[in-house]
Amino acid sequence: MKPRIYFLDHLRTFSIFLVILLHSGLVYERVLEYNWIVVDPAKNDSIGLVRMYLDLFVMYTIFFVSGYFIPASVAGKRTIDFLKSKFKRILGPWLIAVFTLIPIYKFLFLYSRGWPQEAWYSYFHLFHRAGADPGVFSNDPNQNWLWFLPVLFLFQVVYLVLAKFQLLRWNISIRTGVISMLVLSVGYSMLISNAGLTGWSHSGFLEFQRERFVPYFLIFLLGALCKQKDVFTGKKNMKLYIIANVVLTLSLGIFTAVALNLFFNLITPGRNYFFVSDTIDRLAYYVTALTSMLSLLYVLLHTFRFSFNKTNGLMKVLNKNSYAVYIIHVIVLGGIALMLRPLAVPVMVKYLLLTILTFTVSNLLVSGYRKLVRKKESRGGDEGVESLEETAELSASSSR
Repeated sequence: MKPRIYFLDHLRTFSIFLVILLHSGLVYERVLEYNWIVVDPAKNDSIGLVRMYLDLFVMYTIFFVSGYFIPASVAGKRTIDFLKSKFKRILGPWLIAVFTLIPIYKFLFLYSRGWPQEAWYSYFHLFHRAGADPGVFSNDPNQNWLWFLPVLFLFQVVYLVLAKFQLLRWNISIRTGVISMLVLSVGYSMLISNAGLTGWSHSGFLEFQRERFVPYFLIFLLGALCKQKDVFTGKKNMKLYIIANVVLTLSLGIFTAVALNLFFNLITPGRNYFFVSDTIDRLAYYVTALTSMLSLLYVLLHTFRFSFNKTNGLMKVLNKNSYAVYIIHVIVLGGIALMLRPLAVPVMVKYLLLTILTFTVSNLLVSGYRKLVRKKESRGGDEGVESLEETAELSASSSR
């Protein structure tokens, strides 16, 4: 019998905590002043660096872990059963969330700024106010953080199609998979950048960052390849771990310099400074961003596998809650940010308080809801709760 894999559950939960850390920082930045759920007059520009580094790897990590479990999810299932299961576990919660939480988001958005509430139909993500500034959330609501669920559903469906037509039987090594992911991702991102298509694509169903769409899918496939190769049964490889840390240090240093320079070019009219040239600098940006992500992903997998592959009562609860926490956390964050706004403490203290309280309260709400449902309904209620918990086949039971 294979040993139970706890560390991927823990890594998933840790990644969602980091998502909350990233989103909490936006309250105290100027970057989304007219788009984020609640903004605080107190600002600290250094939080932007935290966001920049977190944004490098957090969602990639979640897609990787999701991809790791997809081969087992597809195996032995009829197509219709697989689609029903994924609809229940992913699109069902998404449909409920997008038509309830996005209106609450807009309500908090307007309330926190002292702006008047608007017509009821304008609170849904399908609304668009013609001729108004789309950079203001109330004029053009979008799915915001809920974009992840439809995109993950699409990736799983595409994987199903590829598997059914036996297009995934590539006899390639993990090394080849990593190099292919890197090369294809950089090429795709440069193509999108050169075409002037960077940024977000919004629709009623799919919303995604265009330059990251294919890289996200490729890291998802890399996760599936790691499952097929059974990579987490081998011995500890300290040499590769050290190499990953060295690559991470070098690539992250170059990425920081290039990314900040491109950012200053963006916000400073007339400033067109490049270390080499526009094209070479952008190429360096994408290469170092992805090598940083891949090396950090390896470091995290190695660390969690060999140091955090045990569980306890608290971690079992947190792991079960993790995807439901992801779904509700922004609304919880908005309410807590409003309460913290009058607090006269340093911004970094507020930032940490908001992160910890959001994570804690979100988990308490999910756990409380589960207990309430179990009291009122027996088996049927449990299935409803697990539709959130098992999103992306990442529930505690699916990682065994």
